[in-house]
Amino acid sequence: MRVAGAAKLVVAAAVFILTFYVISQVFEIKMDASLGNLFARSALDSATRSTKPPRYKCGISKACPEKHFAFKMASGAANVVGPKICLEDNVLMSGVKNNVGRGINVALVNGKTGEVLDTKYFDMWGGDVAPFIEFLKNIPDGTVVLMATYDDGATKLTDEARRLIAELGSTSITSLGFRDNWVFCGGKGIKTKSPFEQHIKNNKDTNKYEGWPEVVEMEGCIPQKQD
Repeated sequence: MRVAGAAKLVVAAAVFILTFYVISQVFEIKMDASLGNLFARSALDSATRSTKPPRYKCGISKACPEKHFAFKMASGAANVVGPKICLEDNVLMSGVKNNVGRGINVALVNGKTGEVLDTKYFDMWGGDVAPFIEFLKNIPDGTVVLMATYDDGATKLTDEARRLIAELGSTSITSLGFRDNWVFCGGKGIKTKSPFEQHIKNNKDTNKYEGWPEVVEMEGCIPQKQD
């Protein structure tokens, strides 16, 4: 009886040891798999972060060199969505800011510091062009001028208004017509024509929206004014 009891005890101990061993092996395998998955996910996340394209000021496609201001702008979409003007990651004018309107939207910026001097819009459909002409005449030398149309920016434009805008470096202002989309960046006292201008004509055969052409966008790097 004592021998049989001792044999049962040995068998029970052996079964316990074997069970413990199997459980420990399975646990280690699961731990290894979990750690492997964790490291794999970490490596994948790291690779994703490293391949994610960098974001530049105003969402432009590349970084601007030193002593340049990054800008991006868009005209209005028909008479529904207003224009947007961004400079150095600062949205100067937009529908969200509630400071845009029908006609020509204008932002003035100090050409040396990038400081915003003024933002205004002038109704060129039902408004008076005289305040716009006065505004253009009083822009200080060295000021960066950004303009974007919304709905219609041309009906009330006079030859004098067009000439004053042309003096800021625009070439398309002379042909800007009813409901054309136009964005422009120039400067007061500029000696050459500005390279920053986009213009899409209102054409019923090619218009994206009924009665209006597609939105026109533009981005770039404006050189700071040097003393």
